[in-house]
Amino acid sequence: MEIAVAAPIDQTLTYRLPVKISANPDGDGTISLIGRRVLVPLGGRKVTGYVLAEDVVASGEFKIRDIAEVLDVKPVFPCSLIALFRWISNYYHYPIGEVIRAALPAGMSPRSVRCLELVDSAREDERFLSLPDEKWRITLQEKGSLSAAATKELLASKVWKKTIQQFIKLGVLRLCESVTSDGVKEKMEVCYRLQHWLPQPSVDLPDESEIFQHYRRQLDAELGLELKLSEAKTLYYMKGLEEKSVDGTSPRKELLELYAGAAKGICDLKEKRLVTEQKKRVFRSPLGERLEFFPAPTELTDEQNVALAEIVPAIEQGGYTPFLLHGVTGSGKTEVYLQATAAALRQGKSVLVIVPEIALATQLEAHFVSRFGEQVVLLHSGLSASERFDQWSLAMSGEAKIVIGARSAIFAPLNDLGLIVVDEEHDAGLKQDDSLRYNGRDLAVVRAKQQGIVVLLASATPSVVSYHNALCGKYRLLTMDNRVGNRSLPKVTLIDLRKQQSSGKRSLFRPQLRKALEENFIAGRQSVILINRRGFSSNVLCQECGTPVQCRDCHVTLTLHRSTQQLLCHYCGYSVHEKTVCESCGSMQLVPVGFGTERVETELQEMLPLARVARLDTDTAKDRKAFLQTLKLMRGGEIDILVGTQMVAKGHHFPGVTLVGVVWADGGLAIPDYRAAEKTFQLITQVTGRAGRGDSPGEVYIQTMRPEHYAISLARTHSYRHLVEKELELRKNPAFPPFVRLVAIHIQGESEQDVERSASRIAAACRAAVKEKKSFVEILGPAPSPIDRVKKNYRWQVMIKAASIEILDALCSYVRQNQQELVSGRCKVMLDKDPENMM
Repeated sequence: MEIAVAAPIDQTLTYRLPVKISANPDGDGTISLIGRRVLVPLGGRKVTGYVLAEDVVASGEFKIRDIAEVLDVKPVFPCSLIALFRWISNYYHYPIGEVIRAALPAGMSPRSVRCLELVDSAREDERFLSLPDEKWRITLQEKGSLSAAATKELLASKVWKKTIQQFIKLGVLRLCESVTSDGVKEKMEVCYRLQHWLPQPSVDLPDESEIFQHYRRQLDAELGLELKLSEAKTLYYMKGLEEKSVDGTSPRKELLELYAGAAKGICDLKEKRLVTEQKKRVFRSPLGERLEFFPAPTELTDEQNVALAEIVPAIEQGGYTPFLLHGVTGSGKTEVYLQATAAALRQGKSVLVIVPEIALATQLEAHFVSRFGEQVVLLHSGLSASERFDQWSLAMSGEAKIVIGARSAIFAPLNDLGLIVVDEEHDAGLKQDDSLRYNGRDLAVVRAKQQGIVVLLASATPSVVSYHNALCGKYRLLTMDNRVGNRSLPKVTLIDLRKQQSSGKRSLFRPQLRKALEENFIAGRQSVILINRRGFSSNVLCQECGTPVQCRDCHVTLTLHRSTQQLLCHYCGYSVHEKTVCESCGSMQLVPVGFGTERVETELQEMLPLARVARLDTDTAKDRKAFLQTLKLMRGGEIDILVGTQMVAKGHHFPGVTLVGVVWADGGLAIPDYRAAEKTFQLITQVTGRAGRGDSPGEVYIQTMRPEHYAISLARTHSYRHLVEKELELRKNPAFPPFVRLVAIHIQGESEQDVERSASRIAAACRAAVKEKKSFVEILGPAPSPIDRVKKNYRWQVMIKAASIEILDALCSYVRQNQQELVSGRCKVMLDKDPENMM
């Protein structure tokens, strides 16, 4: 058997299925373990493995070990995903077993662990008792054992490792091995089923007690028994639950909620064989409160019909067909997704919808649930582990035909896929920025190609690379240039922040935007304000010496969050109370500098005290219920002004919004990223699109220090195609994607010298390796990362640009294979293919 193990091993391994396990065949008399998890020995431990193939011819050079245990009755992923797992492993240079572990719901990787135990006969051993009162010694003395995590930490300790080993040799301590269980399991509930047909209550009496007495006499006559009143009441309520149930069972929990005495009644009825007990699986729903209902439109626009005239036949005919849908904000792209989904379902196919963040998944799910009901499931990191496991199981079983989720949903175990939709395909949120650094949009294209299906990438502001692919014929370009109902795009006004404010109190809002907000509120219309920074102030300075308050573990300033009275690091989570002291001079005279969503919200409430102001950012969206409630209130017109980060810019349909204000449009232009202008244009264009989607026209005010910059001036005129032309011209020299491919090699560790030394060796080795290459290759660095220390780790990077993907792959493989020689100390090396985050 070919098995990928959940461990940092590049290749798959071969194991044998022992006879004792092969005696458990499937219902058809054969056994197939492909797609199932198994427990296999690896070195001196046991780890989870994933069966990728059977009947593998093994080399005679190595001893083939036996599978220890089969963990699943049924596959946990379909065979169709195996090709994708292999591709990801090869392309992103990541161990295939770790790829599969990342794809599956958390908590599905049992492994063997070691726990340290105190031998009972040695509890009074003087040598052990004479040890210092360390926490681990006290725990062993009191409980007799340590947890697996505490044992691992202790055995890695330079101080205690030798001592522990000596005590193991002396027989005072022992290491015991055990296998962890799944962190998630099926949820089962007790149900009851009636074993005989029972009549409906024949009369409707005003007094409830009379109803039960009458029904008791009715049952006695029907069944020829003498039932107790509690038994009759239990059967009465079971009859009602049976009518509502799909499978004719009565859940115990619901039955007891209706009638507490059913606990006793059920026992008696089971003895009389009128009721049987069974357990059935129930699925935990992540939908929470009832979603808003969105009815289907009575008719489609001409542009929607034109787009669907190409998409629907492609779905019906089958075969790989990639589309790029460029539709302006408000043009009705969501309805195109829904109509295309309906076409795939008519063909008996399933559909996968990918969005860049949970906020958009939450919005789209309401549209899809309105149209397709219980066929829809969700897969994203906002779900609990058990909810995600259940949603995964529904997709795997085929009960659910539509999966909506963030980037990790690309691994959804859907069989018979007919369509993949990637909404807001330009968004950097589709790229995973740690561990397995994949791009959900790119994997959507790969999966569609492997499975021969339609993939629809869509955005009002497609990435320059995707649009270039469409221009080159790799994708079929579809355009929707007009809003639904022929509504006009909003008028955009630029406000130059370089012009000094008049005397008086300084404000985040210049007079033009301030006046527009006041007039919009008085007119009873809604506004959206964008500031792409959360918190109250982006940093805090000491008034005495000018030193900013920094994170102790990262080279970044702390952000003031006044609502929680904290100074918080947005990279590692470190926090201190806002009333702290300057580490440089000890002064407590600290002053907030800069601004974020909290400060904008506060100033708006002071400016318009009667206005209902709400905030939507990462801090307020942590609670799914609160997030949904905010969106519901906004759509219902119960919020006058919504302040937020980029979270408010994408996809939301707020018909009552007629005014959008951008407090500061230049923040992204200062980032060291070749796509800084593209991302700025996209963010401004997306938030501009929130205005004027209803019956009233929209207005947008953009405050900027650089009104002449092409990204901002082109966003003002909604000139996406000119933006693409400008970016393609600039990226030819120096060369950047789409004209070359990129790999970022990140090196990090707690020793700055080791990190710098490792980065220098890697850069030198790469330069030496490409000397003879005729194709274009450029190696930039080594250099410190723009944020050169995060979570106590110093960070350096080497950037490689090449026209040939084969050269990049060869260099990545070279670095991985020679990592021990190139890397100093305890540094880590991470390869980032097609990087999105340059920080």
